[in-house]
Amino acid sequence: MTDSRREGCKGCSADVHVSRRQIDRMLAALADKEFDVVSDTKYADRLASCRRCPSLQYGSTCMHCGCIVEIRAKLGDKGCPHPAGSRWTGADAAAGAEIAIASKQTI
Repeated sequence: MTDSRREGCKGCSADVHVSRRQIDRMLAALADKEFDVVSDTKYADRLASCRRCPSLQYGSTCMHCGCIVEIRAKLGDKGCPHPAGSRWTGADAAAGAEIAIASKQTI
């Protein structure tokens, strides 16, 4: 049985919503905890790629990994998980391809 609200997402439905305030708090926590984060320029490039991706669900969620794209895009050790290859550019694309391959091997 398929829930029409899922729209292809791995596990959530349209009634799951992350507010701008919640995202801002998560981003602030990344800075406070000294995570490896990318520059603002690279972050903007990554987000632009995510926003153009047809796999973006509800304006915030990647349907391939279930992450909030604004958080994943800020983390330096993360790549784009698109199974056809990274939609991020340059070195990010290579990191994303490695992550996609690793995630397929664990399935």
